Amino acid sequence: MRLPFLLPFLALALGQTLYLPLDDRPPNLAPCAWGLVLCPPREAYGGPEGADVGRLRAWLLATPGQRLVASLDVLAYGGLLQSRHLALSPEDALARLGPLLSWRVRYGGEVHLFGVIPRWDATFRERNLQVLKALSPWAELRGVYLEAVWDDAVRGSPAPREALALPYPSRPGADEAGQVLLLRALRPGLRVAVVYETPALARQVTPYEGLPLEETVARLLQSAAALPVALEEGPDLVLYLYGGRNPRQAALDLLRLMARHRVALADLFRVNRGDPGLMAYLQGLGLYGRLFAYAAWGTPANNLGSALAQGGLFLEDGEGRLSRLAEAYFGYWWGEVGRPWVRARFSEPLPEGAKEVAALWPRLVLEGRRVLLEGVVFPWKRAFEAWPDWGFVPVPGEKVLE
Repeated sequence: MRLPFLLPFLALALGQTLYLPLDDRPPNLAPCAWGLVLCPPREAYGGPEGADVGRLRAWLLATPGQRLVASLDVLAYGGLLQSRHLALSPEDALARLGPLLSWRVRYGGEVHLFGVIPRWDATFRERNLQVLKALSPWAELRGVYLEAVWDDAVRGSPAPREALALPYPSRPGADEAGQVLLLRALRPGLRVAVVYETPALARQVTPYEGLPLEETVARLLQSAAALPVALEEGPDLVLYLYGGRNPRQAALDLLRLMARHRVALADLFRVNRGDPGLMAYLQGLGLYGRLFAYAAWGTPANNLGSALAQGGLFLEDGEGRLSRLAEAYFGYWWGEVGRPWVRARFSEPLPEGAKEVAALWPRLVLEGRRVLLEGVVFPWKRAFEAWPDWGFVPVPGEKVLE
């Protein structure tokens, strides 16, 4: 008798996209606040102590949806940090991943999965690689996409070579992987034109990647199910890659591109920091607020993935685009100003006094709204990561986005 009343609810639930982040550091957890996905309870993630795997598993099996984007490492080990050093047999790790296929069978939704090829200093590298190899048959299953990303491949790292032994896609990066697979799940087929600051940048092997940049980009587009096109073909999004050669010329390039295209900017000049010279031009020329995405918070692969994913996901959402730009500017400011200031004054775990750094926030206006930083949250009580507690207020006399 009650079934007809449940049908609308079931239809809504089955249309959901579930997202299981790698851990609760900002780049991984941020999409949970974007209004696009349903995430596990925040309390299931325990910071540097790792996630409650049992609670995540129970949430997953009880939650229907049309799509699932999930980290293998959080279900198998409790997160990225734990994947490096948690003593666990390959058999037990694989058993913990079983609910992913159970969810697929139970609800019939698409499944998009990523696992991490561990960095050089991980205690249980061989165990993790064994698990990734054992998952190879999953890549052949209907409705399942599986890829491996490699974490911090310094010079001489075996990760790029190990990735070749896997019969499914792989690429550099880790903390942006969830965002990229959300783009794949929610907006496949995005038509992207890639523009390099200089032709030489395409052939450069960027830090922590172990590949020429053009190959990293090609693999990223494959991960996102994006289609590479030329500028003349009218792309949905232009991904501009800045390598630090000439910030003035890059700003002129962006000005010219923005006249005809929607542009996402990935600043690859430095690791975990943007280029203040380029940012000065972006602000001075009024270009920053016109971008469709910006990223400078991590490694080159991190920034590429974030800029592409956020640009594509919020292509038709003006409010979402501005919010992502505010978050991205915080990431730039944190690397350039906030993190150095905190590290110079406080030891870790950080005390409450470290939050005083918010007073250094500059004036930032986006589309007639000033971005106010009301506070800073340190999710792992260390200076490397920080969450902004911010809000918009209208600026008198300036046009606000309709």
